[in-house]
Amino acid sequence: MLAAEGKQLIEGYLNWLKEGFHLESTDTYTLITTPFLDPHNDEIQLFVEKQGDQLRLSDDGYTLADLSDMGLEINTEKRDAHVRQILNGFGVRLEDDGQLTVTATARDFPQKKHNLIQAILAVHDLSVMGQAQVLQFFEEDVAAYLRERKVPFFRSLNLAGRSGFHHHFDFGFASVGARPEAVLQAANALTRDWATSVAFAVNDVRLQRGDDAFVAYAMINDRESAPVADYLDALRAYRIKAFLWSQREALATEVGAN
Repeated sequence: MLAAEGKQLIEGYLNWLKEGFHLESTDTYTLITTPFLDPHNDEIQLFVEKQGDQLRLSDDGYTLADLSDMGLEINTEKRDAHVRQILNGFGVRLEDDGQLTVTATARDFPQKKHNLIQAILAVHDLSVMGQAQVLQFFEEDVAAYLRERKVPFFRSLNLAGRSGFHHHFDFGFASVGARPEAVLQAANALTRDWATSVAFAVNDVRLQRGDDAFVAYAMINDRESAPVADYLDALRAYRIKAFLWSQREALATEVGAN
């Protein structure tokens, strides 16, 4: 992909974002409706309150309350720790009342808003788990498998893109032989929003670091149902190598190769 084509894709994505955001203001807060969808196909909303010279962004507790309504309670130490690990990767706090929040200044507001939306999408991904899998979160399954196969990796890294945004990746792999550094995103459920977000992140980082500066992988959970073929094709169109959990040995062979 030429740099000019990549730039057009980034501009198109940013235009889609701008057109999809809507604001409503009251005396105490501003409600931002985003183009990103939750598991019910409802638009994700953020609440912004001014606190002195800073801005407090939150989901008003909706994300975890929605998980609870769908039968997934974050009521054990292991589940709480896993949710907090997800949020820490985006710099998002879990408040005692269940709200997901970030604090921003006018200068870093776009990045903080971006981080909070990504965190909400990542936590909502837990909602599609079958009850038998509630105690085994998919990202942890991937980590455990890589350890079992003795594949060296590190968790939760952020890379800067041409747009100025920093993008979170679940796993990273050091350069091995002829293969450059690599990243891996794990998806418990492959949705359109997830595929779009990952494709944007990978392409944005490539524009910043160089077209062949790193390799991008995706591991898709297919234990409950097969992923939509069009979404897999979208990942592959951006040179993101997608692997299914049922065929995970292929990933271990590739990332563990010398």
